[in-house]
Amino acid sequence: MGQFTHRAPESLGPLVGKVKEYQVETIVDTLCTNMLSDKEQLRDISSIGLKTVIAELPPASTGSTMTANVCKKITAQLTGAIGKQEDVSVQLEALDILSDMLSRLGGTLYSFHSSILNCLLPQLTSPRLAVRKRAIIALGHLVLTCSGSIFSELTEHLLTELKRNESTSTTRTYIQCVAGISRQAGHRIGEHLEKIIPLIVQYCNVEDDELREYCFQAFESFVRRCPKEMDPHIPNVMGLCLKYITFDPNYNYDNEEEEEMMDTENGEDEEQESDDEYSDDDDISWKVRRSAAKCLEAIVSSRHDLLQDFYRTLSPVLISRFKEREENVKADIFSAYISLLKQTLPTQSWLPTSDAPGKDDIPLTMLRNQVPNIVKALHKQLKEKSIKSRQGCFSLLTELANVLPGCLADHIPALIPGVVFSLADKSSSSNMRIDTLSFLHVLLCNHQPEVFHPHIKSLLPPVVTCIGDPFYKITSEALLVTQQLVKVIRPLDKSCAFDAKPYVKDLFPGTLKRLKAADIDQEVKERAISCMGQIIYSLGDHLSTDLQPTLKIFLERLKNEITRLTTVKALTLIASSPLKIDLRPILGEGFPILASFLRKNQRALKLSTLTALDVLVKNYSDSLKPAMIESVLVELPALITENDMHVSQVAIVFLTTLAQVYPSCVSKLSGSVLAEIFQLVHSPLLQGGALSAIMDFFQALLLTKTATTGYSELMRQLTAPIHSSGSAGESVTLHKQAYYSVAKCVAALSSACPKEAAAVVTQFIQDVKSPKSSPAVKVLAFLSLAEMGRTMNLSAQRELKTVILEAFTSPSEEVKSAASYALGNISVGNLQEYLPFMLKEIGSQPKRQYLLLHSLKEVISSSPANSLKPYVEDIWALLFKHCECPEEGTRNVVAECLGKLTLVNPSELLPRLKKQLSSDSPHARSTVVTAVKFTIADQPQPVDALLRGCIGDFLKTLQDPDLNVRRVALAMFNSAAHNKPSLIRDLLDAVLPSLYNETKVRRELIREVEMGPFKHTVDDGLDVRKAAFECMYTLLESCLDRLDIYEYLNHVEDGLKDHYDIRMLTFLMLARLSTLCPGAVLQRLETLIEPLRATCSTKVKAGSVKQEFEKQDELKRSAMRAVAALLTIPEVEKSPAMAEFSSQIRSNPEMASLFESIQKDSASLPASESMDMS
Repeated sequence: MGQFTHRAPESLGPLVGKVKEYQVETIVDTLCTNMLSDKEQLRDISSIGLKTVIAELPPASTGSTMTANVCKKITAQLTGAIGKQEDVSVQLEALDILSDMLSRLGGTLYSFHSSILNCLLPQLTSPRLAVRKRAIIALGHLVLTCSGSIFSELTEHLLTELKRNESTSTTRTYIQCVAGISRQAGHRIGEHLEKIIPLIVQYCNVEDDELREYCFQAFESFVRRCPKEMDPHIPNVMGLCLKYITFDPNYNYDNEEEEEMMDTENGEDEEQESDDEYSDDDDISWKVRRSAAKCLEAIVSSRHDLLQDFYRTLSPVLISRFKEREENVKADIFSAYISLLKQTLPTQSWLPTSDAPGKDDIPLTMLRNQVPNIVKALHKQLKEKSIKSRQGCFSLLTELANVLPGCLADHIPALIPGVVFSLADKSSSSNMRIDTLSFLHVLLCNHQPEVFHPHIKSLLPPVVTCIGDPFYKITSEALLVTQQLVKVIRPLDKSCAFDAKPYVKDLFPGTLKRLKAADIDQEVKERAISCMGQIIYSLGDHLSTDLQPTLKIFLERLKNEITRLTTVKALTLIASSPLKIDLRPILGEGFPILASFLRKNQRALKLSTLTALDVLVKNYSDSLKPAMIESVLVELPALITENDMHVSQVAIVFLTTLAQVYPSCVSKLSGSVLAEIFQLVHSPLLQGGALSAIMDFFQALLLTKTATTGYSELMRQLTAPIHSSGSAGESVTLHKQAYYSVAKCVAALSSACPKEAAAVVTQFIQDVKSPKSSPAVKVLAFLSLAEMGRTMNLSAQRELKTVILEAFTSPSEEVKSAASYALGNISVGNLQEYLPFMLKEIGSQPKRQYLLLHSLKEVISSSPANSLKPYVEDIWALLFKHCECPEEGTRNVVAECLGKLTLVNPSELLPRLKKQLSSDSPHARSTVVTAVKFTIADQPQPVDALLRGCIGDFLKTLQDPDLNVRRVALAMFNSAAHNKPSLIRDLLDAVLPSLYNETKVRRELIREVEMGPFKHTVDDGLDVRKAAFECMYTLLESCLDRLDIYEYLNHVEDGLKDHYDIRMLTFLMLARLSTLCPGAVLQRLETLIEPLRATCSTKVKAGSVKQEFEKQDELKRSAMRAVAALLTIPEVEKSPAMAEFSSQIRSNPEMASLFESIQKDSASLPASESMDMS
């Protein structure tokens, strides 16, 4: 029977989906009646049955009426049962089911909300605490979906009751209820905080520890849920937390000295004694301290902007409480301090740190001054019995060493005994050892080797013992630490007096045993290989007869698919050791294995193998036989392809090494490898590192003096596709990028063979002059002259100037721009001859001005500052003449020239730009602002300090009356926020109102244009709005901590309803915001979801053009991506609007398939990203 009764309610679930609606209602009726029965078993079964039914009901959005009807039936019965108050267990079950129903189907019960509220409120004064607790949970689910008026009714009731303060017991319940509501629906309680907080503050001072605990829990939930509304109350709440975190009325901490005496006398029974002597079973003051610590952690983690205050007031108090006697409280105090350290971690490591020695470093300095106190408070605890508090100490110290590398250098002697104790102590748990080892690893990585040398003797043995530990996780951590210890014992990059030899006998056998073992965890295998690699690299000369057998093991590991990658990396390390380890015994067999890896379909393995081969060829050239080299050469052509530029680059770098070390092998490799390389040069994708690798390789080839790869042969193959395209037969059209690549290679070859260069220059000039030459040939000739002219003086070529100026009138745009590029770069090679000539031409030839200004831009960008200095005044005067040019293209080039010229002598020229801001001509103002944009670079440079002083003046143009000036001001602001945030971080308060102002749609800028029979609206303000939203997006990445995120979200909400381009941008912003500040987004979900829903459900008018369909598709995809991002926010499922929307997505086939494809995309993303990292 028992078995059957347990299965019965479960089978109701599937039944609900199958039977008719009225039957479900009958089932529910029966269950409800049975719930009120006297028989306990029947009651239990019925309540399980009801929960099952509720879980199976279809969501309201599917349009089924059944759910609504069933819910109404149940609700009426439940509220009745709760109100009757006869049997507590019935009440508890009923409250439980009601909570279940409200959390899943709250919206459906809309008409019942007020009766549910009236039924729940009296339960808050129930004599049974369990009933109160469940009533609070049910209210929490109710506030998610109830209307504003019901929510206000509830808060009013709570406020009245809190003011009445009938008994401490009910006051506790009401405070718990407020906290519960705030946890569930923080965004709604925000507006009532003004009234609530003073009441709770007042109850903190009542002598009742449980009440205080609930007060702090309420504060904590306010801080996390309503950060904006809590802002004015933070100082007050923080003061209370700091007061009560030290609240321990039954214990006397003053006798620190005596305590130490006790420690030494009776270490064993010390714990028990203190328990009997001090602790009353009813002392619950620790709960107050714990809730205060948790509240502090919430404040610290949400208020990055108050860091300095935290270090002034909060940090010393927390440090003084590290001595807390209650383990659970201590854990929370540690956790609050770790939170503080995490906030201090210099954010965004990708921004240059030298960038801003301003505000952001003060907290670090304050922390540095408190390190001695932290160590003093912790180092004794590292030897305490309690594992939990030791783990807490190590987590805190680990975080500290990460935030301030090197800060523990003076305290190593105080910390090492504790580390050794935790590693050697028999009672330490596995996790305790792992935590200790990982702290030691961070410590070794972040401090100078010398500080550890006095302690190696005591540190090494326990670490080596851990290598032998049977638990693989401990072994694996210990191997990591040992690898780091080896670097510390003998740092090869500097001279060191410490003698490492005596320690080899400790280190080597333990690691070797793990290296030999075949039946161990994969991670241990890999770390044993890496650790042994480090030992051989650093201590190989002390291993004598052990060295060769160990290398043989490496050879075995190289043959195993699972360990080969790690072994390749370890061998690379060993081969680069300054100790010149003798690898001859394994090279004969190892080299062909490495060669075979180049065929494998594992990208990381190819790359690591190429690096290994490169090091081996450089350092072991005399031990390699020609046959070994050939086995590798065969594999290389397949690796050089435009499909993977990085692998190609590494392969070409290796070829260059081969050409330098074994010139004789070049004759064997010419054919296929060269063909692949030329194909790469002609590829549109070639740039950067791979291109310079090819140029180096060509130069190395020429130096081998091999007949088949001489200068003229290489030149012929380089330029062949361009020259052949002129003949009528075949036309090979190359991408524009390829011309630049070929020209750069031509220049590289010519600089390696200066004897040939003159003839080639003459040939190029003939190409340009000849009327038979195709535009392609002319373009290549000009670009090659440019690349050569930059480094050599071409003034011997008399007719060069006229040839270039003639080309300025060519019908082909490509030829014109190549000629202008050439003039600029040739001038760089010979300023005194060409620059005055160029300036004269700009002044006298208005028709060619644009091209000549482009040449000037090349000169300014590529010449060293000192050589430009004599000409600055002339250039400046000339540019200023043109800064009011009506043609925007010309103005932009002038602005770029002005900006880059300013960098030559910033202290003199930047003020001149600033003066120009007051010009009456909007054109002139926009030119100056754009010029400033070109002075901002992502690398530190001398102009920064000056810019910091005056960028505020340039940003005032965000309020310029002229639309275009405002647009370029936004572009300049965006560039600063992206490349050098420190320039603008402190100005944001002044700048943001102007920025937000530009996100608004301006009716007066929208006009109607008649195009034949149609009227077409044009919005002149669109570009400015777009620029403003782009700035907002950039600020998310670089200045998030300086933004009032709620104000920011207001403007994002507007953007979600704007023009296509802007909606696309705001969808991206929303996705970023979901990860960066999920709490704020959660509060605003209701208003954010509406525009997303609207976008996802729009239909394109039938008969629209194809572009319109594509545009809408793109919009929907982008909106769906934002929805997918919103769904990753923790606790988002509690929002009724979101639940409603996601069920709408699921039930609409078109939206559902779109959503699935987005999820697939995002699932495949991280994988491909992580691959590229390798």
